[in-house]
Parts: sequence; structure tokens; C-alpha cells
Amino acid sequence: MTTDPTLLLAVGCGIRLAFDWCMRKRFDVTFSVPQALAGALVVLAGLPDFLKPFTYPLPLSLTLGALLPDFLISRRPQ
Repeated sequence: MTTDPTLLLAVGCGIRLAFDWCMRKRFDVTFSVPQALAGALVVLAGLPDFLKPFTYPLPLSLTLGALLPDFLISRRPQ
């Protein structure tokens, strides 16, 4: 039985991969987030509510799933 964080991680990664595929197929562009910004978003999502400087609506697992390709693949402009 899979838990909610595992499913949210899979959904976040699936949405990101589908978005990248559609953007590459239709417009021939690649979407990427700098690794420093991706790390900051993951840390912000992981903070408890009383420590967050502003409200961040996405849970940690969904944020990590959406930003996982940026952590695994280093895309450099050519």
C-alpha cells in the first residue's frame, strides 16, 4: 500500500515530465529551474508552518516530485 507522500511525489514528477514533454514537442523549449532555487523551494516546503516567512501552499513531497528532474539532470544552455 502506497502512502500519500509517495503518491504526491509520483504525481509531481508525472506532471513535470508531461509538462516538459508538451513544451518540447510543441514549442521546442526546455523548462528548467536553477538548482539553488529548487533547493530553496524544497527547504521552504519542508519548514514547519510557524517558521515559514510566507505561506507556501504545496506539500514537501509534491514540491520534491516536481523539482526532482532539476536535481538529477544538469541542463546547461548551449
